[in-house]
Amino acid sequence: MCKIKINSVLFLIVLEIFFVATAAFEETCEFDREMEKQCRLHNYKTVKPLLDYFRQVRNELEDKEIKENKLNELNSDLIEKYHDIVRIHEKFMKEEALLDKYKTKILKGENDLQLCQNKVEELESKFNSQQNNFVILKGQLADKSTKLENCELQLKNLNSSLIEKDEKIKRFSENIQNNTEHQKTIELQLEQSKTKLIKKDKDNQLCRAEVDTLNKTLLNTLIPSSCSPFGDSDIHPLNVSGIGFFDVLCDSQLAGPGWIVIQQRVGGNESFNRDWATYRKGFGSYKSDFFLGLEKIHRITSLQRHELYIHLVTLNGNTYNASYEDFKISDEDSGYKLSLGKFDGTVIGDAMRYHETMKFTTIDRDNDTDDSNCAVDYKSGWWYNACSYCNLNAPYGPKLNWWGNDYITIKEAKMLIRPKEAMKK
Repeated sequence: MCKIKINSVLFLIVLEIFFVATAAFEETCEFDREMEKQCRLHNYKTVKPLLDYFRQVRNELEDKEIKENKLNELNSDLIEKYHDIVRIHEKFMKEEALLDKYKTKILKGENDLQLCQNKVEELESKFNSQQNNFVILKGQLADKSTKLENCELQLKNLNSSLIEKDEKIKRFSENIQNNTEHQKTIELQLEQSKTKLIKKDKDNQLCRAEVDTLNKTLLNTLIPSSCSPFGDSDIHPLNVSGIGFFDVLCDSQLAGPGWIVIQQRVGGNESFNRDWATYRKGFGSYKSDFFLGLEKIHRITSLQRHELYIHLVTLNGNTYNASYEDFKISDEDSGYKLSLGKFDGTVIGDAMRYHETMKFTTIDRDNDTDDSNCAVDYKSGWWYNACSYCNLNAPYGPKLNWWGNDYITIKEAKMLIRPKEAMKK
């Protein structure tokens, strides 16, 4: 195809050259008519080879067109055959897929057959084992038949003994009926005894009530409201108006007779980090550290004028005291507010004065003037201001101190009170 296109272009070029040459020649012939014949002869000689070439080219073109037609026919046949081959290939692929499916089914069938064979062999083994078990069970059944016969004999013997026991049960039933009647008689006697006992209990209760009344009357007349009648250092009962009877620790050694110890720190393990209710009631042991109780202190100091005596022992063993001539605390509604009176003592500085007129503060009731709760910070209840110059309820250490004109750390402390009139006696 490419060669045909080149020849066609060449032909056109030659034809154009021919026309140009002819035009030029005709112009020349116009000037010289006489040489017309010579021009024609020259033109013929010039064009003839070209005409021959044109004929050859035309013949070649015709041959090539014939060949191209044949080639197109061959191509169309080839395309049809290609389509046939594609169809055959697709058919072959389908058949191959079917063949693979058949192979898969055959393999699956072989596997299923193998599984069935395995199951058959397993069932055969089970059947053989069951046959053996059947033989064993048959022998056991024979033994049980023999045992059953023996059991039947024993059952007959038991039936006979059961009849004998029924007769005994009848006799026992008769005895039980007799015992039941006797029991009813005893129950009647018991009810009568209970009635008498209830009556005696009522009589005893009446007697006890009378005895209690007499005891209370006797205690009210004999038990004092202070430690003034006692000349020792021991535990004694007091009878205080508004609160009744309770024990106190009396002290007649530190500062003379008649003192009630309301607070004591002697190196014990008692925690003073307590709530309001516990400080109100009191806590600790009279043999160690304790706090008598705000309500008891209020009741005692509200009866008459009391003085306060504070005994201090420092870490290095020095002993100091501080006294206040008019000590008392208000009632609970007023927060157990502290009052002191005139100060005296051997300790340097009136540290308690900073706390006068202050309400008592505990971890659950903040009555101080500080931004935080001093009882929480100092882990103890006290008449805090903001917060303290002395704190005799603080944990052992630097916070258990007396800070007057000098700062001292305390290892032992006691707070004692007694009626003011006891000094005159």
